[in-house]
Amino acid sequence: MVALAPSNRLRRTWWSDAVEACGVTGYTVYNKTLLPVVFDSISEDCRHLKSAVQLWDVACERQIQIEGPDADALMQRLTPRDLSRVKPQKCAYVPICDVNGGMLNDPVALQPRPGVWWISLADSDLAYWVEGVAMGGGYAVSVSEPDVQILGLQGPLANDLAAEVFGEETRDIPFFGFKWLPFGSGEVLVARSGYSKQGGFEIYVTDQALAMPLWDHLMDKGQPFDIRAGCPNAIERIEGGMLSYGNDMTRQDTPFEAGLGRYVQRFDCLGGAALRAHQARRQIVPIQLDSAPPTCDREWSLMSGNQRVGRVRSAAWSDEFQCGVAIGMVDMSCAAGDRLVCVTQAGEIAAEIKERFWR
Repeated sequence: MVALAPSNRLRRTWWSDAVEACGVTGYTVYNKTLLPVVFDSISEDCRHLKSAVQLWDVACERQIQIEGPDADALMQRLTPRDLSRVKPQKCAYVPICDVNGGMLNDPVALQPRPGVWWISLADSDLAYWVEGVAMGGGYAVSVSEPDVQILGLQGPLANDLAAEVFGEETRDIPFFGFKWLPFGSGEVLVARSGYSKQGGFEIYVTDQALAMPLWDHLMDKGQPFDIRAGCPNAIERIEGGMLSYGNDMTRQDTPFEAGLGRYVQRFDCLGGAALRAHQARRQIVPIQLDSAPPTCDREWSLMSGNQRVGRVRSAAWSDEFQCGVAIGMVDMSCAAGDRLVCVTQAGEIAAEIKERFWR
């Protein structure tokens, strides 16, 4: 693929210079922001992620901030997730749907302080939707994009490194919990979350003056843990069944079809009536490929005989499991064990629907 042309339309981050000094070899664009996608190779990056700890520049996970007397009411209007069940100092995975129940985004939301919500975005222009709902509904809120940038600390040794840098109390942060912790002359929000199945943290930085000192300190203290700069890894996320909005599900799919039905807990939200009446026509499933796939940069058809029964939009070769791994969206009539054919730009690959993802 040809190289990206740098411009001021593509946002650099507080750590882009550091990422490039560490040898990033590929970027994608996510929320109009540079997101590293490979350093050594995708397979080597994957192997290291599973064995040590990586520091990720994921500042592309931009925030929408909702603040004001009606912040809670607006946030609940946006999602079918029952936010009254979300405890203080906890993150929440919140599908956000249009009036037809189609997925607009699948962000993580949290309250950094009372009366304020941050919506940590997948790749889409959701801010326009939130602003429109706020204005049209007469909510007493302000909607903004604060300059909050996130560092990911991911891998099996992330827990030890976080304790070394921020203190032993990080070990007590529960999954999807967070704490404000001191660093340097300020503080950062440390959440036990992240876009891998290896465990770790996301560190929300609100002050650019702390950004590079934090990066350098983590890199220095991480040397005994074999730390490297890294990034979300396509192989590892597919093995773990971690969905990518815009790839595995889009506005054409509902939470039920995306395997997120457990988060549809109330219907007094935008799209609630459609979700209440919805009958899923398709489902997310793991797909095992019998041989190595080409780059999955376009939609592939899944065929059962002469009938198209689904699609694949994320696929890779797994060295660990010695097979092609993919995420499929298939008709409800399909089931685990079904043999299919995946039609790629490089030819057909025999495929099978698996019972569960690989990790």
